[in-house]
Amino acid sequence: MQDIPEYVDGVPNISGSEAVIEQAIRDGQQKPVFLPESGIDFGSIRSACAIALHMHQPLIPAGGGDLHSAEVISNLKHMMDNQHIGDNHNAPVFQWCYKRMGEFVPQLMEEGKQPRVMLEYSGTLFHGLRHMGLHDVIDNLKTITVDHRYRRAVEWLGAPWGHAVAPSTPIQDYRLHVKAWQHHFAAIFGLEALSRVRGFSPSEMALPNHPDVAYEFVKTLRDCGFQWVLVQEHTVELAENGWGIQMKHLPHRLVCTNSKGETASIIALIKTQGSDTKLVAQMQPLYEARGLSRWELAGRQVPPIVTQIADGENGGVMMNEFPAKFFEAARDASGSDVPLMNGTEYLEHLFASGMTEEDLPVIQPIFQKRIWDTFKPGDGEERLKQVIEELKQSDHRFHMDGGSWTNSISWVQGYENVLAPMEQASSSFYEKVIKPGLAPSDPRYRNALFYLLSSETSCYRYWGQGVWTDYGIELSRRVKAIVEHDL
Repeated sequence: MQDIPEYVDGVPNISGSEAVIEQAIRDGQQKPVFLPESGIDFGSIRSACAIALHMHQPLIPAGGGDLHSAEVISNLKHMMDNQHIGDNHNAPVFQWCYKRMGEFVPQLMEEGKQPRVMLEYSGTLFHGLRHMGLHDVIDNLKTITVDHRYRRAVEWLGAPWGHAVAPSTPIQDYRLHVKAWQHHFAAIFGLEALSRVRGFSPSEMALPNHPDVAYEFVKTLRDCGFQWVLVQEHTVELAENGWGIQMKHLPHRLVCTNSKGETASIIALIKTQGSDTKLVAQMQPLYEARGLSRWELAGRQVPPIVTQIADGENGGVMMNEFPAKFFEAARDASGSDVPLMNGTEYLEHLFASGMTEEDLPVIQPIFQKRIWDTFKPGDGEERLKQVIEELKQSDHRFHMDGGSWTNSISWVQGYENVLAPMEQASSSFYEKVIKPGLAPSDPRYRNALFYLLSSETSCYRYWGQGVWTDYGIELSRRVKAIVEHDL
C-alpha cells in the first residue's frame, strides 16, 4: 500500500486521503487479523482476560504568555517545562509510560510468552509526542505495531482524534474526529496497520443514549469500518426488558434506532465497573477470569472474557505497579487455560467456532426502554422530543446526557460556558468549510479542522472552570478566526 505523509504543511495529516483510507480498510476486512497467528487453543480454554491502556494528552495554547497568540503545545510539554508546579513532576514518568509497552511486549515474546495488550492513543497525544521530538516513543510503538514478531500481541483501538465525548460533541464533528484518527494513525504506522484496526474505544467511555445521537454514533463507527466498540457496563441495558446486563463477560450486539425508524448495530465488548486504573495496574481482571468457567451462549459453551480499560499513565499504581504485575500476569497466563487475549482475537476465535453476530444478546443505551414503551420508531423527531420531555417531568432521574465511566459527570450539565463557544466554532466550520464544499485535502480545511478537533477534547469540560475552560474557548475562537478570515 502507498503510505501517506504524517504532516502536510506542518499540520498533522488528519484529512484529505479519505479514498485511500477507505480502500485500505475495505481490503483489510477481507481477512482475519489475529486468528492465523494467535496460538490460543480457544476450544480448551475456560475464560480469558483483555486489558486496554488509554493514553491522552490535550493540546493547549500555552506556548507563550499571551493566550491569543500562544503556540499550541502538548500538555505534556507544559508539564515538562513546569515540573515545579503541582503534579507536573510526573511528566518524565508519563513519557516513559507512553513508550514502555514497546519494550515490555518484545521482552516477553522473546521469552516465549504470550503477552496481550490493547492500546488507544488520542491523536492529540500522537501530535504532541512528535512536536516534542519524542521520536523514540513513536519508534517503540511502531516496533510492536508492524514487526511480524510482535504485532500479534498488540491491538490498536480507534478513538476520536481530539478525545471528544460522543454525547455532547456535534454529530458531524464526531465523524470528523474518527476519520482524522484513522488518517493520523495510518500516516504514522502505515495503511496496512490501519487495516488491522477493528475495535473502537470512546473517550471517557461516553455512550450517547439519545436515540438519534446514539444511532449516528454507531453508524459512524460502522461506516468507518469498525466491527466492535468497548462500552461501560452501566451505560447500556438489555433491549428486551431494560434490565442491566446479566452476562457481562460475553460480547453483545449494541442496536440503536433513531426517531425515523432507522437502525444501526455493532458488536460491543463490555467493560465492567470498578476502579479502572487500580484494576488494570494490578492485573485484577486476570484473577477474576480465573474464577470463571465456560458459559452458555446460543446453545454453545464459550469462554467468557473479562475486559477492562484504564489510563495507561495516570496514578501512582499505574506508573509504579503495572510493569511488574503485567510481566507476572503475562508469564503466568501464557499457555494456561485462562490466557490474555485481545478483543478482536477473541471475537475471531468465537466466530470461527460457529457463533454469529446474530447469536449475541441485544443491548441498547440506558433509558431507551422507557422511550420505546411510549414512542414508536418512525414517529419522527418532534414526537420523540415530546416523549423525552414528558419522561423528564415524570422522573428526575431520567436524562438524555448519555453515560460514561462515572455517573457523576454528564459532560453536558454545567458546561455551557465552554460548550457554547465549541458549538459556535462547529457551526462556523460547517457554514464556511463543509457547506461550500472545500476539499478535505485543502490546507485551509486541514488547518481549521486541527483547531476544531483540538478544541473539543473532554479536558476542557472535565475541569469545569479556570484555565482549562479558557484554553477550550481560545481554541474555539481560533477556529472561527481561521474560517471567517482565511477562507
